[in-house]
Parts: sequence; structure tokens; C-alpha cells
Amino acid sequence: MNRIVKQSKKVNQQDLEKRVKDMYKKVALQPEVEYHFEMGRKLADRVHYPSKTLDKIPSQAIDSFSGVGYYFDLAQLKKGEVAVDLGSGSGMDAFFAAIEVGETGEVIGIDMTNEQLEKSSNLRDTAGFSQVIFRKSYIEELPIMSNSVDAVISNGVINLSSEKAKVFDEAARILKSGGRLAISDIVTEIKLSENISCDATLWAACIGGAMQIDAYKQLIEDAGLEIVKVKDNPYEFISNSAQGATKQFGIKSVSILAVKK
Repeated sequence: MNRIVKQSKKVNQQDLEKRVKDMYKKVALQPEVEYHFEMGRKLADRVHYPSKTLDKIPSQAIDSFSGVGYYFDLAQLKKGEVAVDLGSGSGMDAFFAAIEVGETGEVIGIDMTNEQLEKSSNLRDTAGFSQVIFRKSYIEELPIMSNSVDAVISNGVINLSSEKAKVFDEAARILKSGGRLAISDIVTEIKLSENISCDATLWAACIGGAMQIDAYKQLIEDAGLEIVKVKDNPYEFISNSAQGATKQFGIKSVSILAVKK
């Protein structure tokens, strides 16, 4: 997952980063625990990941899958391409992408949580996904050359960043001309109230950091990316507090395809 930085004045950044790291450490090590959000194969099936591809991915990676939608139909990855996964977690999307780009392609997973990186790296080695590289870094500061990748993907992660503009700037920087940004993320119809945006627990649960969708799309365009398609996803939070916020502010999951001009 990405680093939480000091831009926001509404939430304690130190507390927030600790809670995000703690939560996604647990997601890696204890996928059977109930969180604000659904996880695992049931979630992947419900948001329409194709079963034939999931069956080729290590089940332990799928167990810790905590994404919010499906975007590979938008990404249209091709054999031999290079893709970067922002907030790669336990590796499910990185392995999915690896299947699509094939042995001649490459997938670079970026994550900040040690336990997630250890799990995904072990699964990669065991399953033989030699075209996948996992790097410890932050999605606001990508250790990747400019104009070097074909696609940037991400699932339920960018909402955790308080420097979303920088995330999209970095995605645009590393993409080749004509490269694609294909993501799923949590957004809102109405701007969140301070009592929610100040709640570090709800931030870590992919709620408190959600941005109003028009402002979110504007940041993508400001980075020099042209939005091609936006679609809603069949995603729901499961805790009472998360469901209450969802109803009040129109919190939802969307998938977005944008292209570098």
C-alpha cells in the first residue's frame, strides 16, 4: 500500500500511516478475519474476475485480495507489455497481469507493507511467475524510469493517499505516450464530512480518504491523462459504520480507463 503523507490537515498522518500498515499487515497474515471490506475469492468472483484466470493464480494471493473492482477488461494488457501495479498487496492483480502479458512481458508490483511484499514474493517464487518483480516503495514516489511502461494498474489503493495528485502525476510520468491507466477505486458522490475524513480507521478501511468523483477525475486529467471510460462496480462494504457512510455520501467503487496524451 502507499505512503500516507503530511498534506492533509484533517487527519493525524502518523496515526493514519500506522493504521494503514497495521490493517494491511493483517490482510496479508490473517485474511480470515472480518474487516470493513469483503475479501478473497468470493469478492473476486462478485466483481467479475474471470474464473479461468483466477484458477491459475496462487490461492493464498486470492485469499488476501481486498480490491474494490475489476478493470482488466479496460486495461487490455497484451503479450510483451510492461505493467506497474500500484499497491500490489499479496499479488493477485500482479499475477493476473503477468498471465496477460506473458513470459515476454513484465509486471512491477509496488507496495510499502513488508508482510504483503514477503507474502507476494514467496508466492511468486513458488508459482514460477518469473516476469513479476515486487519493490518496496510508495506510489507517490515510483522507482521507475519515465516513459517506460505500457500500463499502470491499481485496485482500491489510491484513495488511501492524501497526495492523490502526485500519484497520478507519477503514473503519467512513467507511462509511455499512449500508455493506459486502468484502476478501480473508492469515490464519493458527495464530499465527505470532517468527522469521516478525520477518522483514521475509516481511512485505512478505504472510506475516509475517498474523494468526490468529479474532483478525482479532474486530478487524472490534470496529470495529462485523457479519461476514456468510467464504470460503476458491484462492490459493497460490510461493516455497519462503513455502510452508513456509504448511504449518506454515495460512496461507491468505480473503474476508470485513462490514456496518456
